[in-house]
Amino acid sequence: MRIGVYGSSLDPISNGHLWSANTIAQREELDKIIFLPSSAKRVDKDIKINDIHRIEMLKLAIEDTPLFDYDTYEMNAIAGKQYSFFTMEHLKQKYPNDELFFLMGADLLADLPKWQMGKQLIETNNFIVIERNNVLMHKVIAENPLLRKHEKRFTLIYKGLVNEISSSYIRDEFAYGGSPRYLMPEKVYNYIVKHKLYLNGDKNDNGNSKKYY
Repeated sequence: MRIGVYGSSLDPISNGHLWSANTIAQREELDKIIFLPSSAKRVDKDIKINDIHRIEMLKLAIEDTPLFDYDTYEMNAIAGKQYSFFTMEHLKQKYPNDELFFLMGADLLADLPKWQMGKQLIETNNFIVIERNNVLMHKVIAENPLLRKHEKRFTLIYKGLVNEISSSYIRDEFAYGGSPRYLMPEKVYNYIVKHKLYLNGDKNDNGNSKKYY
């Protein structure tokens, strides 16, 4: 199988995430998309809602779509191991006979070599990079020696995938009393309302010592 790995805070998951994943799968003939919610323990992420809520919303969003799956590796990883390089190594062991692709937005491309274990991540994985904010992806790759050296590992998608639905906009709408119900699956919207998430921008504490499946 050809599998796309879609890492994101998913705070919350939106229709934009789902639409982008489905479109990438169609264009690149992927057999599966694995959503990979980031751990709230990551110091490089400003995650507003703890892991238990984000995984429950993700499960609700994808439960009727066979193309979509999820993995909680980063949520359960020990400190220092919840980064993309280790995640991809985990998935290679889980899917030893399949071809994996790390999905990312073009806005992250220039900083990729600076990521934790970024050099090793680039040297050992294949990437599908989606156009964002008119970033000139070929130019970014050409100007970075490490990216340029591994240029063949990057598949670039330029047209028709600019996603304007952001999780931060959804959070702000909830915090200020708005109702962004049509920017996410109905089940996710109802879950947020039921649990009163994102009110006043507060971080909800449900403990992150548990394992999530």
